[in-house]
Amino acid sequence: MGKAYLDQAFQNVLTNGDKIFVPYIMAGDGGLDQLPKQIKLLEDAGASAIELGIPFSDPVADGPTIQEAGIRALEEGVGLNDILDVLIKTKDDRKIPVILMTYINPIYRFGVKPFSAKCSEAGVDGLIIPDIPLEEESLVADALAEQDIALIRLVALTSPKDRQIESAKRTEGFLYAVTVTGTTGERKDIKENVSTYLDALKEMSDCPVLAGFGVSTPDQVKQLSKACDGVVVGSKIVKSLHENDHQPIYSMIQAAKN
Repeated sequence: MGKAYLDQAFQNVLTNGDKIFVPYIMAGDGGLDQLPKQIKLLEDAGASAIELGIPFSDPVADGPTIQEAGIRALEEGVGLNDILDVLIKTKDDRKIPVILMTYINPIYRFGVKPFSAKCSEAGVDGLIIPDIPLEEESLVADALAEQDIALIRLVALTSPKDRQIESAKRTEGFLYAVTVTGTTGERKDIKENVSTYLDALKEMSDCPVLAGFGVSTPDQVKQLSKACDGVVVGSKIVKSLHENDHQPIYSMIQAAKN
């Protein structure tokens, strides 16, 4: 488990000629007892890793679908410690890397070092913190490094080139390339300049580059994957699980296969 496990899992996918597919789910949406079942479903469907969202009251990067899932989880009384406890109990049952996506407030409230230690105990392999800038990531970077947990950096279409280069240089696990201007959520079309942007990031990064935000159809998975190493899909996955309609999940994961 840890950063090396995540790196190896992604390398295995790419060596096989496939593209990386990382589904996002909101932990506790539908009740925390559903989490192990949801992870197993996505693992069996062929996901490369799981991005696991932590419910939070002020999710600045999330669009309506994921915000609503977070509210449902919070109404179930689900918190960060509860989620980590479930991951600890089910650690030996998983055969897929787990990446947590959370904001800095829950980490800070938990305590950075205790949080990092418990993530390691729970078999967490990577961490995404969308509201911590490069200038402030020293708050968490050392504690995560001690536990061999990858700190995954995000880069935006609107980021200046020097910032894109710095994010690409520092990232671990993969470089998360945000492909829209705005929050998460389904989009009908992908902008023409996205391929050029992804090509440039590929040149900058030694880690895989994954496109995320706004990816919601098999065609979009295929289109974006041509310019990078794979995709992260959130809102469509969350919606499919909530509505108990799993076919869109299988179709999108299949679209990442060679």
